[in-house]
Amino acid sequence: MVLSKLSRNLGLAIVATGMMGAQIAPVQAAMVGTQQVIQAEQSRVDRAQLLAALEREDVRQQLEAMGVDGAMAAERVAAMTDAEIAELNQRMGDLPAGGDALGVVLLILLVFIITDVIGATNIFPFINPVN
Repeated sequence: MVLSKLSRNLGLAIVATGMMGAQIAPVQAAMVGTQQVIQAEQSRVDRAQLLAALEREDVRQQLEAMGVDGAMAAERVAAMTDAEIAELNQRMGDLPAGGDALGVVLLILLVFIITDVIGATNIFPFINPVN
């Protein structure tokens, strides 16, 4: 009984000491700049535009003709960085209005091939990633 009380008190002392020694991470608040808000919103809009382009029937048919599943393409777009999305949308904006979607499809295919080569994705089984 005495040993039980002693071990219990010792356990409580260890827990209390540990709790006193634990540090709580400080919290900081900072102002969010207008530029940061604009960049975040622009990234969201760019991603939505690219996903909308992938949902077009002609783009989907071109991707499927090249062996890329539309769902996999959408997953890859979701995994792209904001800079990649912005570059892709900028290139799509440079295409002539009313032109065919072949340029867009080739650009997306090129991005997929590059990500396969660096090992970020595994869409094409015939491409071996660089080690």
